[in-house]
Amino acid sequence: MKFQLPKLDYQPSAFGSFLSVESFTYHYGKHHQAYIDQTNKVIQSTPFESASLETIVKESKDKLYNQSAQAWNHTFYWKSMTPQKETPSRELETAITSRFGTMDLFAKEFVEKGVSQFGSGWVWLVQKEMGDLSSPLEIVSTSNAENPIRMGMKPILACDVWEHAYYIDHRNAREAFLKEWVTKAAWQFASANFSLATLPEMGATMVHDSGWEPLRTESEGASKTLNLKSQNSI
Repeated sequence: MKFQLPKLDYQPSAFGSFLSVESFTYHYGKHHQAYIDQTNKVIQSTPFESASLETIVKESKDKLYNQSAQAWNHTFYWKSMTPQKETPSRELETAITSRFGTMDLFAKEFVEKGVSQFGSGWVWLVQKEMGDLSSPLEIVSTSNAENPIRMGMKPILACDVWEHAYYIDHRNAREAFLKEWVTKAAWQFASANFSLATLPEMGATMVHDSGWEPLRTESEGASKTLNLKSQNSI
């Protein structure tokens, strides 16, 4: 199976100064694309060549695990945020407030967990056991490409705390980035994840052309411009 860059649910300009078009150009159009390209390259002539992305993440190792997990993590990350103001379902909000006290205390702990992640990695809201709808919520951080589904957990939301996620717009201010990011959490996506015993396949969203073309330089020293095949296709 050949994976492709997934379509975004919003325009690259939708987040304004929080995440600029330039940031999406590099993070989505270059970093994420590179993980997908490497996954497609490494699976050739292996038992994983026709496997789902989830299977590859769960069962592969070394370079293939790192590349495929990053491809999966980024797809989940883009879906974990939205430019629209959303609130969690009643069921998810009840679970969050039961576990963390209030939504504000959840946000505070989520930010703290992301800030305390040393080096590159991810911060996640998860249920501790995939397949158990009554499993408690936890906020966990993972290093580098590590993915909670590898540990038997069910991701609900994820935020990227690799420097490439925020450095263009926020420089080294990871905490400021996280504080604003939690206000843009895609609670409809999170609520859907919370309601399911197992997650829908992220890899299933990565089998069609996203319509994205990389940033290009028109001429030496010229300003860089973003090019899209179709604004409506992203």
